[in-house]
Amino acid sequence: MVEPRFLLLSDVATELNVSDSQVYHMVRSGELPAIKVGGRGQWRVERAKLEEYIQQKYTETAEWVRGNPLTE
Repeated sequence: MVEPRFLLLSDVATELNVSDSQVYHMVRSGELPAIKVGGRGQWRVERAKLEEYIQQKYTETAEWVRGNPLTE
């Protein structure tokens, strides 16, 4: 089965295990690239952009961990 190129915001929320409203905020703020399609302006996130976003978050998290080591 071929995965769709574009995802609904609810699909993105499921992938990231966050709320639909959080994904909407990420899209509206420009944090997560998305497009509006159709006459009703429905949001869609390209799967490749979601994967890039996830990789970016891994990089940002690793940098944060390096700069904020655990102290015992």
